[in-house]
Amino acid sequence: MRRIAILIDGGYFLKRLPKLVEPRFCTTPQQIAESARFLCKRHVQKLTGLDDGSEADGRWLDQVYRLFYYDASPYSGKSHHPIGNQPIDFGKTETAKARSELFAELRSKRKFALRLGHVTQDGGWQIDPRLSKDLLKIRKWADHIEQALLEDGEAPQLKGQEQRELANLLERWKGLTEQSVRFGLRQKGVDMRIGLDIASMALKQQADTLILVTGDSDFVPAAKLARREGMEFIVDPLWQKVSDDLLEHVDGIVSVYQRPAPGQDAKDGN
Repeated sequence: MRRIAILIDGGYFLKRLPKLVEPRFCTTPQQIAESARFLCKRHVQKLTGLDDGSEADGRWLDQVYRLFYYDASPYSGKSHHPIGNQPIDFGKTETAKARSELFAELRSKRKFALRLGHVTQDGGWQIDPRLSKDLLKIRKWADHIEQALLEDGEAPQLKGQEQRELANLLERWKGLTEQSVRFGLRQKGVDMRIGLDIASMALKQQADTLILVTGDSDFVPAAKLARREGMEFIVDPLWQKVSDDLLEHVDGIVSVYQRPAPGQDAKDGN
């Protein structure tokens, strides 16, 4: 009988899941919770040799010490949208409601334990980084705009290429939508909880195999400690490339979901 612990970095899992499964497996909180359970099940079956038949369906959990899911409680603050010009209660948004429903679903599943950090404000509203570089080019035209606005001022004539460049820039500014800005938020306490749980299980010998679902290389110290204490440490990066530093200090890289089609990650911006 093995003692397997699986730790899922929830933020990372939610980001990668839509690139690995069909929408019917990752659209609702219920589907996402089932996908997390399926991920754990496949890892245990792969390690123990249990088949996927109905007879063995419940037996895989007997090999599990605990299934941990790490995330942060939804931000509950309020703000005013600079483009939509309407108040926003972040605690009542669809995203916050869906995340709370997901947590409730996971709590109801056998062997799952939630570890929740918190979200704090990190600055105010910010323009999408992909747009910032182009929009900041307005500085180049500051003198021209200033002269045009001065009383009796006469702005210098623009050449054809300059006219097109300025027109394109103005179109980008006019094209800003509510989705072009985001409210600065930062997740806190999640990585710390993952590291503490790894250290606790290793030192107390509560598990002999640990599977960490993440792409973050910050857990190298925790991985080294776990291996020194005799644990088998496996990382599932959900088919993302991992750093050489992390690769050096784990016992294997194993992803159980089907690999995305070639070029899919690049197309989606990862």
